[in-house]
Formats: sequence, structure tokens, C-alpha cells
Amino acid sequence: MSLVVYLAAALLAFTCLLLFSRPRAALRSPLTASTCAVVAIGAVCFTCSAPITLATVNELTGIPNFGAPLTYGMISAYSCSWVILLVVWRGGPPRLIRRMICTSVIVYGTIIATIVVLFTLADAGTERLRDLDTYYATTPYMREMIVLYLVGHGASTLVMGVVCLRWMREVDGPLRAGLRLILVGLVFDLVGFEAAKITAVVARWLGHDLDFLSTDLAPPLVSIGAFFCSAGFMLPRLLPPAVTHWRSMNDYRRLTPLWREVRWAATAPKPDPAWWELPHTRLQRLEVSIHDALLALTPHFDDHVRRISLETALEDGKTPRQARVIAEAAMLAVAARQPGGPEGTPLPRSGTSRLRTIDALGTRGLVELAQALGQSPVVAAARHGSTAASRQ
Repeated sequence: MSLVVYLAAALLAFTCLLLFSRPRAALRSPLTASTCAVVAIGAVCFTCSAPITLATVNELTGIPNFGAPLTYGMISAYSCSWVILLVVWRGGPPRLIRRMICTSVIVYGTIIATIVVLFTLADAGTERLRDLDTYYATTPYMREMIVLYLVGHGASTLVMGVVCLRWMREVDGPLRAGLRLILVGLVFDLVGFEAAKITAVVARWLGHDLDFLSTDLAPPLVSIGAFFCSAGFMLPRLLPPAVTHWRSMNDYRRLTPLWREVRWAATAPKPDPAWWELPHTRLQRLEVSIHDALLALTPHFDDHVRRISLETALEDGKTPRQARVIAEAAMLAVAARQPGGPEGTPLPRSGTSRLRTIDALGTRGLVELAQALGQSPVVAAARHGSTAASRQ
């Protein structure tokens, strides 16, 4: 059981580190800060509830079952952090948000204080590491303490589930997918933790033994719930940058033909990315070098070549936009093959044509230009002079 619980705690801790990777930015964002608080307190809850941790705490304090109020108090703090996260998520007037947060802290702070008082009054001298809820289900004060933390946690989980359902109707994309995952985690929490624990405790009250629900079923199910909740928190935060870097990696690869064509003309240092650089950073460095080379080639752009290639592409059935890209790629290919070429310095000219595709579309324009350079027969013909010759 300890291994399963520790794995859930480690997953939540890892999620917290990802969300808190930029501390200053995280602290300036109430939503990010409250999300980090939920995940961090959840990791502490799982750590505290492991039998090994409970035994260690009991031994260090010299008080049998001292780990119980500690764990139940952390679960109540976890529930409070859920409520605060809901308040921040939903937004509203700052004064209302502050008032609701203060109310939540007061309510759950009172629950935590009551848990400590009830444990102090109870007779719980026998150490129980795995079945304390059911073993002391009928013990005065311990009984009330157990019911109190279960009700407090269940209430916050139900409210969170209702808000997730309502919010899913208002949002889409990664946020909606994240809410769905959180909702699945909450279902596991309600079924695997709340329902199992309450059923086992009530069975004890009625003289039956369903302890396995609390000791064997609840820990793995609530750990699965933690996995889904962690994924739900991470998805809206990590998916957009992951998609951006994936697209940047593809664009970097697709720009290779263009860079091979013009790299000899670049005056800036050749981009040599370090292994730790992210794809988006690599793409930006490559774009800067390509633009530098295109700027150096601008005086050698021949508008006559562009016009001829445009007519040829249109006659071949290309759309006006496709024909424009092909024409500019042909003009670039001819400019890159000026006398002196890659092995020398190009001869000075006074051309004034510009690559309008790049000016209008940025990275997308560069990618389209690179594809035309490598795939278009019109560009290949212009590169060898045949297109111009056929039109003169």
C-alpha cells in the first residue's frame, strides 16, 4: 500500500514542479498559485497517509496514532484548497473572491481544529496503520473525528465535480479536456475513497465487517484518481507549448532546403543549436539566419524571372497564391545561382523586388517557399535558365 500511495504523491509533486517551473510568474497568477497549492497539498496528503509515514510519525512523537489527525488535517486542508481553486477559477469581483476565500479558510480551519480536539479527547491507545477508520469507527470522539473529515472532503469533491460539469459547457480545447480528466479523477475519489470509507464505517456501526473497502480498495482507487487529476491540471498548461514545439520541429525540418539554398549568402553566424535548445528556439534562430541571407540576396532578385515563372505556374493550373509562391521561389533560386555563387561573392546588382509571401505570412511563407524550391518543376527550370529562355 505504501508504494502505491508514494507513487501517487510523487506524481502530484512532479505536477507541482511543472506548474511552478517559473516561481515569479506563478506567484503573480492567482490561478497558477492556487493550482500549485492544490497539487502540493495533495502530494503531502498521500505522503502522510502511507503506513510507513504514519509509523514514523507515531514513533517520533511518541503518541500512538498521532499520524491520524495529521493526515485528516491535511485532507481537510486539501479540500479547502479545492474550494479556493474553484473560487479563483470562476473569478468575479475581487472583494467577493477575497470574502469567499476567507470563509473557506475559516470553515476548514475550524474543521482541522476540531479534528485535533476530538483526537485529544478520544481513547486511541492502540496503533492502527491501515484500518484506523474502521477499527475506531465506534469509539467516542474518534467516531466523530472520522465522520467530520470524510464529510468535509466529500463536500468539496462534490462541489468541484458540479463546477467542472458546468464549466465544461462553456470552454473547449485543452481546458475542456483537462476538466474532463479532473472530473474522472473526482469520480475515482468519490467512489474509491468517500463511498468505500463511509460504507466500511457504517458497516462497523451496524455490526458488519467490510473493512477491505477501506484498507484494500480505497488506496489504489484514490491513487488512480490522483493520476487523472494530475493529468487534468497539466494538460491545459503543457499541451499548447508541446504543440508549438512539435510544429516548430516540423517547420525546422521543412526549412532545410531553403537554408541549403541561401546559407552561403548569410552574413550572420550559421545557426548551430545546442542539444538543450527547444525546437521553437531553434526555429527562431534558423529564421533569423534565413532572413539575413535573403536580405543579402535582395539586390539580385530579378523581377523578370518572377513574372515569367508566375505566368508558367498559372498556365500549369496553379492557384494565384500557389503561383505567387512558385514565382518568388524561382526568383530566389536564380539569385542564389549568381556568378560567384556559393563559392564566391555575388556580383552587385540593383534589383528592387521583394519576397511578398514572406512579408505577409512569416514562418508559413518561409515553409511554402522552401517546399516550392524543392518540389516545383517551374523553380527547377528557372534554376537552370530554361524557363526564362522559353519565354524570351
